[in-house]
Amino acid sequence: MNDYEIVTAARGDGRLYAQDYIDLVIKDFIELHGDRLYGDDKAIVAGLGWVLDIPVTVIGVQKGNALEERIEHNFGSAKPEGYRKALRLMKQAEKFKRPILCLVDTAGAYCGIDAEEHGQGRAIADNLAEMSDLKTPILSIIIGEGGSGGALALSHADRIWMMSDAYFSVVSPESCANILWKDTKRADEAANALSLTANKLYSLGLIDKICDKGREKELAAEIREELKNLMSMPASELVDARYRKFRKVGY
Repeated sequence: MNDYEIVTAARGDGRLYAQDYIDLVIKDFIELHGDRLYGDDKAIVAGLGWVLDIPVTVIGVQKGNALEERIEHNFGSAKPEGYRKALRLMKQAEKFKRPILCLVDTAGAYCGIDAEEHGQGRAIADNLAEMSDLKTPILSIIIGEGGSGGALALSHADRIWMMSDAYFSVVSPESCANILWKDTKRADEAANALSLTANKLYSLGLIDKICDKGREKELAAEIREELKNLMSMPASELVDARYRKFRKVGY
């Protein structure tokens, strides 16, 4: 597949969504709700569970399958309360020394007027700032779409993995084509220029691992091994390594 075909596949029906991965990988999952400020955003499914023998905090962006479910989850576009809920549980994970697993699948954060009025930009910025200093391991997996700041807000992690048929980009190919050429029909050209596929991002050092489609059931063991390695690092070393990881991007 070319780059734009991968983008299309990442948006396609029949994929595994965040809740599917939780059902496959997490044992005894208990969902938690609310940001303790305004409300609960169902685009973010978050809670506690086990990856084999490791207790974890899980945060996933859920799109949903049927239309009714997708409307309930706002098509995977989170509002500020969703990002604040995620951050609340991340801080809780830090307190109880639990690693964090993020499952990212969003075209981008919700851009409606109500989201802006409730502080969308600040919520995303707070996540980025706080995640940079969290003294507990963070593993983020791009399982489908990794679009814009909505994806970045859950991807400031010690390790970033991607499914082989996912994409991760600061802007969608259509928006990029519209900005550069005022022509969304050139989205395929923009997709190629954005280097948004797993193979390209891995070669650039922006992601740490490509997960092959069809091997999702094997993820639990791989996640456990990665988390064990990260948990063996002293907290100060973990935070320093995370800082260096993102500082070297582009060099």
